[in-house]
Amino acid sequence: MASTALSKPQKRGISRRRREEILLTILLMAPAVLIIAVVTVYPFLRSFWISLIGWNLTRPQEGHPFLGLENYRFILTDPLFLDSVRITLIFVIAAVTIEITLAIGIALLLNRPFRGRWLVRMLALLPWAIPSVVNGIMWKWILNPSYGSLNGLLYSLGIIDRYIVWLGSPDLALAMVTIADIWKETPFIMLLFLAALQTIPHELYEAARVDGSSPVQSFFHITLPLIRPTLFVAVALRTIWALKSFDLIYTLTAGGPSNGTAVLGYYTYVKSFVSLQLGRGAAVAYIMTFAVLLLVIFYQRALYREVKY
Repeated sequence: MASTALSKPQKRGISRRRREEILLTILLMAPAVLIIAVVTVYPFLRSFWISLIGWNLTRPQEGHPFLGLENYRFILTDPLFLDSVRITLIFVIAAVTIEITLAIGIALLLNRPFRGRWLVRMLALLPWAIPSVVNGIMWKWILNPSYGSLNGLLYSLGIIDRYIVWLGSPDLALAMVTIADIWKETPFIMLLFLAALQTIPHELYEAARVDGSSPVQSFFHITLPLIRPTLFVAVALRTIWALKSFDLIYTLTAGGPSNGTAVLGYYTYVKSFVSLQLGRGAAVAYIMTFAVLLLVIFYQRALYREVKY
């Protein structure tokens, strides 16, 4: 009997101290979880529900009938939406490509030792520190066809013989918006690459120089492979941010002329707060969210494969 009793496993409950630790953890996490639920989860679910109903503030007497995926179907077949997708792709590809290229070049220059390097690095970050709305207003003054500094500079140098209306045509306005975005966002990407370059051992370049490697060969065989994880992060961040661009477009061109700069972010604003069709505006926002999610998954998988390699 004694041996049988000893062979049986003894059941142990959670100790009092362990219960107190669990309770304390729940109490400490509760405020953060509540805040996240209020400012993130509830708006996310509420906006998704709005995208499924017919919420038109111009017709309050109709109520909010449930439409299912009708808002999504309307948006995906709207010619203005398809045109916004085209404009957004042009803007994103042009801006991200030029920003990444310029950022790598500037980071390579600032990574070299020279007198006053800390001051140049600080000044190079000033455009990124300017708020986006201020950046848009500033470029609107620069590009003004009557008293803008860009026209004055080009005219005084003899490059142009008459003042140009920079925001007067859709293609030229989109190019100017892209330039303004490049000027604002390149410093941040440059900072990422500069931090990555400083982690590369200098001995690798010395060994390559001894082996007769040129600076171009050292860049493609040493620098680029070692900063590739940072490159994926930079491309992912700038692609996501460029897809969501709104404040620069709103302050600089307001989507014009002739909807030539109406990117998806501005199209969402028009549907929600100009046309007052909240259901369709929410549907556009969720289409953008789905596109951003796909990009994040793609970039994360590409980064994981690269790091593993």
